[in-house]
Amino acid sequence: MAAVGRVLVVGGGIAGMCCAIQMRKAGIDVDLIEIDPHWGIYGAGITLTGPTLRALQTVGVLREVIQHGAAWNQAKVHNQAGEFLTAIDQSPLAPDLPATGGVMRPVLHKILSAKTLESGTSVYLGRTVTNLTERAEQAEVTLSDGQVERYDLVVGADGIFSKLRERLFPHAPKPRATGQVIYRMVAERPAGFDCTHFFMGTHAKVGFNPVSPTHMYMFLLHAAAANPRIEPAQQPQTLYAAMEGFGGFVPQIRETVLTTNAHTINYRQLEVILLPAPWYRGHVVLIGDAAHATTPHLASGAGMAIEDGIVLVAEILARPRLNEALERFMARRFERCRLVIDNSVALGRIELDHGSPAEHAKLMGETLLALRQPI
Repeated sequence: MAAVGRVLVVGGGIAGMCCAIQMRKAGIDVDLIEIDPHWGIYGAGITLTGPTLRALQTVGVLREVIQHGAAWNQAKVHNQAGEFLTAIDQSPLAPDLPATGGVMRPVLHKILSAKTLESGTSVYLGRTVTNLTERAEQAEVTLSDGQVERYDLVVGADGIFSKLRERLFPHAPKPRATGQVIYRMVAERPAGFDCTHFFMGTHAKVGFNPVSPTHMYMFLLHAAAANPRIEPAQQPQTLYAAMEGFGGFVPQIRETVLTTNAHTINYRQLEVILLPAPWYRGHVVLIGDAAHATTPHLASGAGMAIEDGIVLVAEILARPRLNEALERFMARRFERCRLVIDNSVALGRIELDHGSPAEHAKLMGETLLALRQPI
């Protein structure tokens, strides 16, 4: 018998949905609340490493993700002029898995939200937690619509700026800026484009990944200004300027920044947070970005979030008491998530310091190899 019978998941993003799906497979009753009444998501692409693909396979959505996305097995590294430097070969984790994949975030959201509803999860939009009180055997939750419910476990999956984290751990560290900003954009794939490409510049790093049979996702990283805020109307122009000086096929994509692809641009400052262990208190536990938000350098933030739900449910099923399950969850998750954050920040520091592309590729390759180990 599972250590819990009724669960509230707070947050309808990747972490929350995947956790809810796994909970329902275990026969646990799940309510999921999402503060956004439209349950929407912005339209950038997402890269799926081998471990992330493995996690999506466990959740049961891999076939659909690859069907609507793309898959490949290599990353090519170029200098700013577009000259080829090295290749990072990626082998599948298993014969039935692609090596690497990519998909549009709205597509992934649509697949996961459909699976969440199909699982029997009760989804309530436009709601959040306004009060949480520990009782002897359960957590008593007051929702923003005034409803009061009791749950054996509350799972906080409400993102990097988690309100549940603030409530549970009022003295926890805040997200901190890493010194870089990122632009994301979607564009049509050039002829012959079929894998990841990185262009390592003196002032910026540009990367491209396939996300569908016809389109790719571009990102550009560079050092943040003293005031990193840029008004949305100005973002196409600042991205266009940041892409100056790159060779290869980058100029071809640059010409679309101010025209056909301007509406797809998303810009933000990079921030990280690693909540000290444990990520739980009483009958409440945090997962995903609420506990360990990282930068995109290792393309592993979503993968770590999905793994959280998988491991949490596995431990709940394996342990007779909730506190034992949560202790084991932390033992399996903390160091793995810390590795992702520490090495992602280190990769960003190499870029900020104009370090060696070979050093950058080596650290990335070593970390991705470590993440291939079982969770």
